[in-house]
Amino acid sequence: MESISVFDMLKIGVGPSSSHTLGPWRAAGRWIEALKDKGHFNSVTEVSIDLYGSLSLTGKGHATDVAVMLGLCGFDPVTFPIENIDKEVAFITGENKLKLNSELEVPFIPKEHIKFNRKFLEFHPNGITFRATLLDGKKVSETYYSIGGGFVVQQERKRARKKLEKFAQFPFPVEKATDLLVHCAAEGKSISEIVLENELSLRSEAEINNGLKAIWDIMLDSMYVGCHTEGKLPGGLNVQRRAFDMHKNLIGDAKYTNAEEWVEAIRGTEVKFRQILKWVSCFALAVNEVNASLGRVVTAPTNGSAGVIPSVMMYYMVIENHDANFEDVRKFMLVAGEIGSLFKKGATISAAMGGCQAEIGVSSAMAAGALTELMGGTPAQVQMASEIAMEHHLGLTCDPIGGLVQIPCIERNAMGAIKAINACEMALDGDPSMAKVPLDKVIATMWETAKDMTSKYKETSEGGLAVQVNMSDC
Repeated sequence: MESISVFDMLKIGVGPSSSHTLGPWRAAGRWIEALKDKGHFNSVTEVSIDLYGSLSLTGKGHATDVAVMLGLCGFDPVTFPIENIDKEVAFITGENKLKLNSELEVPFIPKEHIKFNRKFLEFHPNGITFRATLLDGKKVSETYYSIGGGFVVQQERKRARKKLEKFAQFPFPVEKATDLLVHCAAEGKSISEIVLENELSLRSEAEINNGLKAIWDIMLDSMYVGCHTEGKLPGGLNVQRRAFDMHKNLIGDAKYTNAEEWVEAIRGTEVKFRQILKWVSCFALAVNEVNASLGRVVTAPTNGSAGVIPSVMMYYMVIENHDANFEDVRKFMLVAGEIGSLFKKGATISAAMGGCQAEIGVSSAMAAGALTELMGGTPAQVQMASEIAMEHHLGLTCDPIGGLVQIPCIERNAMGAIKAINACEMALDGDPSMAKVPLDKVIATMWETAKDMTSKYKETSEGGLAVQVNMSDC
């Protein structure tokens, strides 16, 4: 029974895409490790990269080439200063060389050494092969697959098997949503309490708290930065940032100097129904505008859907419960992570595999369930809320214009957040025993829908809005 940590579902990284940016970045780092493990690293004289399928078709818009170069240089996507990205890329393209792992200098011309292949590899649509030539002329290569949410595997899934062994000690193993309900009933615990017990088998409570606080800090910062940054997004679509003006109209003359004071200022603003809708939308737009400009966000469960969970958590803090604190944040993230893991086990969180239902749909389900627990819902109501949220995202395609995570991706985060809140309210007013569609069934349905969906609607920019609206129209 596969067990997935909350910290696998919620990862700090760099935008705009967890599968097209964070995944390839991490894959490059793993390849460096593999070269070192096999004693090849110091003999490398040349490297090249082949991108396949969705990584090729929308790789330029998702900055996959940039991510690969930064990964090859040995930089960490969690800590690398995003303001240095342009400088590092300019050095590589200007000097036609890069330093592998910041140690070994090799010739490198991005246009020649990074190849965009339209071909799809059989194992997964997001394939990437790293090749190296050694001093003795020998050529070595490794192929990786970015399967969504920043997860990277190889076809034989050796790393996946090792991870499975690592997590075998979970005291409350969960494969399906029904397993989770059984544990909650047997132990008399909430979902967040069950998940916390599992996390405690991996790390100390202090480590859990510090990790979740770091995640929330990045989420809060991405909302704050997005609300205070104006101008146009990069990429050629000339998309105007909207969070700045929306926030300016909502916040009025409130005074603050940092994100924490900002939260308090928002709590004092008008909260009529229209303002609530606008605030939630503003938070979601802000995060994904930061994401679209190669900013630092949290995959939740992906970068393309990074705005849903923080905006719904923020809604709880500034509208529903002004006394909300870190304990509420912790519960929210634990539940959200667990719901997300159910979809990863039973379906997919990769738009290249399942369309946008696998990203916005899953994030909305995660947020709906997490909010329901904070609002006093039972474990069954938590799952009911998640089911409702996903049910109304089934079949959602992934058709980014120009391969950029901007149109319609940014707006979809706002819609997903609103749906999550609505699903929560419906579940709190509902009787789970009367529900006709359990969470496990909607997860299975999402996977069947994903398999039936034509590939042109799966993050290839070969269908939908991506072909109906040309870059020149923007």
